[in-house]
Amino acid sequence: MNLRNKVQLIGNLGNDPEIITLDSGKKLAKFSIATNETYKNAQGEKVTDTQWHNLIAWNKTADIIEQYVTKGKEIAIEGKLTSRSYEDKEGVKRYVTEVVVNELLLLGNK
Repeated sequence: MNLRNKVQLIGNLGNDPEIITLDSGKKLAKFSIATNETYKNAQGEKVTDTQWHNLIAWNKTADIIEQYVTKGKEIAIEGKLTSRSYEDKEGVKRYVTEVVVNELLLLGNK
């Protein structure tokens, strides 16, 4: 069992996935989903907290995403959290945290 780095999320896509085919022939899907948590604050008012998560998927999972997943679609994913850094065009170091999707479940009728 690999429980050291496991992420499970259910959310809705903010935009259509970006599909990239690399020179090696590997396919990559990049997309983000929003998860909502609702609670009542100290005044008893209902508050919704939305968090955005950057996700990537490779090969067969990317194929499924390309065919069936569009903006607004509700999905459930399981994967692992990864972090990386890169330098942008201005030479500024940027940091990115993403979820690498291992499993995907299509939900809802959207």
